[in-house]
Amino acid sequence: MYVIGLTGNIATGKSSVAAMLGSLGACVIDADKLAHWVMRAGTEANRLIVERFGPQVRREDGEIDRPVLAEIVFSDDKALQDLERIVHPLVVEETLQRLKTCRRPVAVVEAVKLFEAQMHLYCDAVWVVTCTREQQIERLVRTRHLSVEQAALRIAAQPPVQAKLAQAHVVIDNSRELEETWRQVLRAWNEIPGAPKVSEDLPWVKPKGEA
Repeated sequence: MYVIGLTGNIATGKSSVAAMLGSLGACVIDADKLAHWVMRAGTEANRLIVERFGPQVRREDGEIDRPVLAEIVFSDDKALQDLERIVHPLVVEETLQRLKTCRRPVAVVEAVKLFEAQMHLYCDAVWVVTCTREQQIERLVRTRHLSVEQAALRIAAQPPVQAKLAQAHVVIDNSRELEETWRQVLRAWNEIPGAPKVSEDLPWVKPKGEA
């Protein structure tokens, strides 16, 4: 099985590229969603997060209040590092377990913190998705209902994309229309050893419900 580590900074379009790879037959593991799963109510991670950041980050139902936690960690580098020390090892463990169950020739690990969590060490290639900073802000404001200031703060909390690009095997420019992104994905897919070849004229069809 060929494992792609799919990364890029926040709101660059990693999920769109992951969906494209999934439509081509790849097994897709969303490590960012797993980060939410490992801190669910009743888990050790949930307890440690509340112990570190205080009871205000836990809702009445026991789940972590992610907007409250985000306000804390995206304005404090030390707090973000502490959160990552709690969550990253658990996400890596769960990701590896899910990779073991994949029975397809290609698997994708989608993770904004691919390098920070050392998950790239388990991948055959790293794909980095990019777009402009202005597009990142626009997407965060539109899809996550953040203010421009909040969006800028989240972007600033991440390492410069150049650090990821320096270790990339494939770079997907997602600053234009999705059809152009799809063309790049098709070309890169056809270079994957063992992947079923597809026509580069194959049209992109948006998943139902996608804006």
